[in-house]
Amino acid sequence: MRKTLVALTLVCLTGSAAAEEIGSVSTKFKLMGPNDKIVVEVFQDEDLPGIACYLSRAKTGGVSGAVGVAEDTSDASLECVQIGPVALTDDIRSGKRNGEQVFKKRTSLITKTLQVVRFYDAPRNAVVYLTYSDRIIEGSPKNSVSAVAIQPWPNAAAPATSNK
Repeated sequence: MRKTLVALTLVCLTGSAAAEEIGSVSTKFKLMGPNDKIVVEVFQDEDLPGIACYLSRAKTGGVSGAVGVAEDTSDASLECVQIGPVALTDDIRSGKRNGEQVFKKRTSLITKTLQVVRFYDAPRNAVVYLTYSDRIIEGSPKNSVSAVAIQPWPNAAAPATSNK
């Protein structure tokens, strides 16, 4: 049982970039505990470090939010930009890693997560990111998408394609 729990924890922690909070704004006053907020975070795709994604999401306040048992709404928005040279791996370029999770954040105590997944649009040489919320039983159709057209980066050596 203990080995299963450790393995499950490791699976949940892998494959996700860490986000850095840029800022937040209050949306609803709470007498007890923190206010409800919209939080703006940034993370970089670990496989494509020349891309940064900015994610805004709802964060529930109050006493339940303060102790980590509140369930955040599925409202989120995403914008990704090229911030440096981008070297696409063969697996990404071929589409074999389409739908791969690049970010995941728990938005309830156990059952709900906010995720960002990546796709490659070969005809347009663009990387597409999709954010959505899911639950163990039922997810939400609320989503946001952002596309980054890969451009040559000034003053950078031509990125080599890796076989990762």
